[in-house]
Order: sequence, then C-alpha cells, then structure tokens
Amino acid sequence: MPPPDSDHAIIASRLMGWFFAAGVPHNQLLQVLGIRIPGVEVDGGRIPDLTVWAKPLPSGTVYAHTTDLLLAIEIISRGSEAIDKAVKPTEYASAGIPHYWTVARDNAETVTRFRLGPDGAYQEVGQTPLAWLLQTAPTDHVPLPG
Repeated sequence: MPPPDSDHAIIASRLMGWFFAAGVPHNQLLQVLGIRIPGVEVDGGRIPDLTVWAKPLPSGTVYAHTTDLLLAIEIISRGSEAIDKAVKPTEYASAGIPHYWTVARDNAETVTRFRLGPDGAYQEVGQTPLAWLLQTAPTDHVPLPG
C-alpha cells in the first residue's frame, strides 16, 4: 500500500493537536505504532494511524500489547475502506481495545466513534464532522490518561 497522502497527514495532525491541547502526554499519543492482535493460531499486528495509551510504553516498543490501549484511530484511505470498516473493528474488538474511531475522507471528514460493548463487539456511539468534534473536549468522547 502506498504511504498516506498529505490530506491524511493533516487530519492526523489536527487530531494530535486536539489531544495535546487537552493534556494527553506526548508519550501516550502515538502515531503509526504497531499493536499486537491476538490470533487463534498466531498473533498478528496492525498499525493504527493514532493511538491513545493509559500509560507510556517501554522505550523501543515496535508492536505493543493492547492492555493499556484506550483508543485506536484509523484515517480511511482510498483502498483501505473495507479493511478499516470491517476487518479492523473485529480484530481490535477481539484485542479488547475499548474505543475505535474512523475518519472518512468525505467532505465533512466524518468521524465515526465506536465503543466496545458488553458482547465484545463495537457499538457505534456517534458520527460527527471532524470540524465539529475538534470544537468539543476529547473527554466528552473517550476517557483520557490522567
């Protein structure tokens, strides 16, 4: 898959600035860090665009266990729609990641927010334009590290 384009990077930067302004420590908001996804026979891995962690990871981590992962965000790129909307939610839910967001590349840059339900599957909790979301507090949508 080709690297993300500049529009993708701008969306990621806007979200990072929003989280930083809310006080998320720089070592708990990470971009393109690998996470381990448990599998039936062998563990796999994914690389979300942004992740928010409950505590800092050990130095040099390449593929982190999801134990302290609070939120994974995927900015949907052309060609990854099916994976980001169907495959990753199932994998992330099985890994116990409590919150998963996607950001569409439509005119509104629609953010769809999911929370892990009691049945172990994601439930949609909201859908808003990115510009609207950035006018709210991150803690309105997801618990952040203290």
